[in-house]
Amino acid sequence: MTDLLPDGVEIEVLSGGNRWVLSWHPPTPPPEGTPDGSAGICIVGSGEVVVVSSDQASWLIPGGRPEGNEDWEQTLRREVLEEACAVVTDARLLGFTRGRCVKGPAKGPMLVRSIWLARVRLDEWRPRFEIRYRKLVPFDRCVAALLPEYAQLWRRMFHDAGGVLSDGE
Repeated sequence: MTDLLPDGVEIEVLSGGNRWVLSWHPPTPPPEGTPDGSAGICIVGSGEVVVVSSDQASWLIPGGRPEGNEDWEQTLRREVLEEACAVVTDARLLGFTRGRCVKGPAKGPMLVRSIWLARVRLDEWRPRFEIRYRKLVPFDRCVAALLPEYAQLWRRMFHDAGGVLSDGE
């Protein structure tokens, strides 16, 4: 695949009035930085991917920050349930994103987020938090459906997820 982001190579992303420096890292060991949660490429039985949005304009994979003493996988499971009304039935760690906001309101420390491939079962759609919308997107169309400023990271995540799926997990 062309334009596939190599491990550890930093890219610059402008998002929400902030300038971020981001990179992709393999699943072990986690890169140095402050743990900042988990997100999942959530696959339903049909092979489609669950994406979520607060406004129907900007779509993301479900994820968020840890609560209490949650580990990476516990955070994933809770966030997917809260944001996508879906239960994780199986999860495999794909890797980590690492980023630091270097300019803008979110300027701060180096943050690390775990990224998972998760098999999920959809529950009835009952949004309770900031996420108001959920939809299913074919796996091969997801990168184009998600926030475009993160396209290099999305391509890498979905490339790695596709490799796991083709190996039959």
